Amino acid sequence: MSAILLDTGIVHYEVIGRGRPIIFVHGWVGSWRYWISALQAAATSYRAYALDLWGFGETAREPERYGVDRQIELLDRFLNEMGIGRVALVGHGLGGVVSLLYASRFPNIVDRVMAISCPLEFSSLHQRLRSAPPAELAEWLLARTPDGDAARADAAKTDPRALAASFENPDSFNLGSRFRMGKTPVLLVYGQTDPAVNVPQFDPLLMPDMLHSIYLEQSGHFPMLDETQRFNRLLTDWLALESGESPRDLQLKEEWRRRVR
Repeated sequence: MSAILLDTGIVHYEVIGRGRPIIFVHGWVGSWRYWISALQAAATSYRAYALDLWGFGETAREPERYGVDRQIELLDRFLNEMGIGRVALVGHGLGGVVSLLYASRFPNIVDRVMAISCPLEFSSLHQRLRSAPPAELAEWLLARTPDGDAARADAAKTDPRALAASFENPDSFNLGSRFRMGKTPVLLVYGQTDPAVNVPQFDPLLMPDMLHSIYLEQSGHFPMLDETQRFNRLLTDWLALESGESPRDLQLKEEWRRRVR
């Protein structure tokens, strides 16, 4: 277990591997722990970090820091304290919101973003996600598997106030206009059967050059747990793209061709 002190609060993180930095940011259910397999996949060529946001996992309970803007500040402070420069971000749910907003504010720092199960507007969030306690959300969204059970155990550590505060500013979730004209490569990944976030549909002809979406048909809200091997292949292929290269180039591999419905 590793931790740094930001002002008076302890921020927990884990890190493995060597190379360029990549940061994994968890969502509303669980903590850093459900990234273990993805961390191992990334660590073959990257220095892979996973951290716990305020009020989640082993990071301090600091209610005044639970809003989305303060979680973004946590990410920024973490990068500065660790001496991390240009970075790839992988965010899930709330972590996807934090990662996309951070990239929109600091495009010179973020090399690329993978946002998983990430709402692009407030109305795409299921009401249950915004109102149920952490343990109930874990039962709803996590499969009964060893990895799911580990994430379920960590979900019990979540401060319910951290969940509530993350939804206080609906404008934080209106993400589409923030990155459609940006130069940061963004890959959106969705589980086709996600019950918590409405899966957006895009017209490929109207998508910006640096934006691409991929749907995993056998996944719900946790693609990294529901289809672990396939998700890790996608992660590895995405990381193998050259800096500044559009994630649309993943289409060159038959497996990642976008399904047009």
